[in-house]
Amino acid sequence: MTEKIEPKKGGDLLIEVLLQEKVKYLFGIPGGQLLTMYDAIYKWGRKKGIDTIMVRHEQAGAHAADAYARVTGELGVCFGTVGPGVTDMVPGVGAAWSDNTPLLVMGAQIKRELDGKSSLQGDVDQLTLMKPITKAQFQIQNIDEIPKIITKAIKLALSGKKGPVYVDIREDALIANIPIDKEYNLLSPDQYRPIGKVSGDSNLIDKAVELLKVAKKPLIICGSGVISDDASESVKKLSQQYSIPAGTTFAGVGSVSSNVDTYLGASLNSDALMNAAMYSDLVISIGCKWDYSLSFGSPPLWSKEQQLIQIDIDPAEIGKNRPVDVGIVGNCNIVVDQLLEKMEKDLPKDKATEWAQWNTEQQSYKEKQIKKYMRKYNSDKVPIQPQRLVKEVLEFMPEDAILIADGGDIAVFATEQIDLYKPRLPRTTIASVGMGHLGSGIPFALGAKLARPDKMVGVLNGDGSFLFNVQELETAVRYNLSIVVVIANNGCWGMIKSGQQVNFKKRYCDVDFPSNLNYAKIAEGFGCYAETVTEPGEIKPALQRAIDSGKPAVLDVKMDWVIPKGTKLMMQLNLI
Repeated sequence: MTEKIEPKKGGDLLIEVLLQEKVKYLFGIPGGQLLTMYDAIYKWGRKKGIDTIMVRHEQAGAHAADAYARVTGELGVCFGTVGPGVTDMVPGVGAAWSDNTPLLVMGAQIKRELDGKSSLQGDVDQLTLMKPITKAQFQIQNIDEIPKIITKAIKLALSGKKGPVYVDIREDALIANIPIDKEYNLLSPDQYRPIGKVSGDSNLIDKAVELLKVAKKPLIICGSGVISDDASESVKKLSQQYSIPAGTTFAGVGSVSSNVDTYLGASLNSDALMNAAMYSDLVISIGCKWDYSLSFGSPPLWSKEQQLIQIDIDPAEIGKNRPVDVGIVGNCNIVVDQLLEKMEKDLPKDKATEWAQWNTEQQSYKEKQIKKYMRKYNSDKVPIQPQRLVKEVLEFMPEDAILIADGGDIAVFATEQIDLYKPRLPRTTIASVGMGHLGSGIPFALGAKLARPDKMVGVLNGDGSFLFNVQELETAVRYNLSIVVVIANNGCWGMIKSGQQVNFKKRYCDVDFPSNLNYAKIAEGFGCYAETVTEPGEIKPALQRAIDSGKPAVLDVKMDWVIPKGTKLMMQLNLI
């Protein structure tokens, strides 16, 4: 008697489409409407290289997919079941949207026949819910729409200014049988979306070089677009070959770093970069958002007389918040190479010599500022000073390790020293920059470690942000992801307390935490290696013990509450 062949369903078809894009992981939590998708993975998907990663909260699933995409440069995929599963994803999707991370966000939806009947978890307008935080929203009504809509969503997520795209999938489509005689023509990525890069307008390249001919103090600012477009080598060539000082936004950390003799620092928390910003006469902005992190391009940090050459793949970013003199739309690597070619032909040879003097002045200022603060970086005080904690962590981590910053003040402290000890490589520094989102650290670490299992993944975590997604320590233990979480434990919502001290005469309200919280015991309860650190000299030995344990690890570092100079600056400029 022959065994009856079980028909494939919409869930199988969905997995087949994702495999065409070489998707490896789907981050989320099971739900009733999604069970045919899970069944496809169980029956045959894992053999072909695709699997689910079960997190403990859908927000964390979105964050993990976000980090996976940032580290690999590929698509991240997350999902949630109908109603609460989709609504739980919102914070994670919002953070990815704010930082232009390409995600395919899938949400289950009830059967059409249940619309308006107050079914369990139903009647949520999930398309409208996701509209403000995704590039586009689609709904799949029937099985035949699965290949067309999923590929369209992926195309949009990865094209132009990258970002999340949401797809609502009716249960009708997922549970429908595929007729035995039906074949779907599944397209490879190069058949339905652009794979190449966009070059800049040659006339605008010419205009940019004309501005450079008269510039005396040019400055390069690099953002996340440099990393997204793999433009780091081209930008470093531009900076070094012509002795143009360069810095980055925090989102652009690693695009240019301390192994380049023209590098100034990361974000306006770098005194050297801030000094150059004030005195430069021409700024070359490459893949940057002129948002709060660059003080919107406004005085006193930027001069109204400065000229601006802005390069970005997104036309909407050109001239946003600050007028441009030349705005070039295109992929950063292609446009910078075009600019280099034109400069080599037309730029007077003595410009590099002239700019070298300007760079020397800025590098000298940078060295003076580093010496000025080195005493704080090396402080032996107890409680541990946050500057010393950051120094110890950055010195300990290998050059190719992935560093994640999750918190308010601790992230600001990290940017002050981010490149002082070892150069940062592209795609090795991750934070929720645009949204300033707390609680992303541990989930980011999950996605980063899955993307690069051979690399050390460390999190600098505020004690407030640590508890947002602490449950994901169990996920790390279950998948044996040996991440290291370092809690900068200053016993308060540090950045908010700073605001109450500076602006409200120390009228502290709802900012201090109980002193008896034992984060190490909490972590041990999940199965992690954990210990509490109170002496600055014990930070590196504790980090080594964490690595040697082979487990996910948490170090609860008791730290003094100190206001970062970067936080003070942002408050003075009304940026926070």
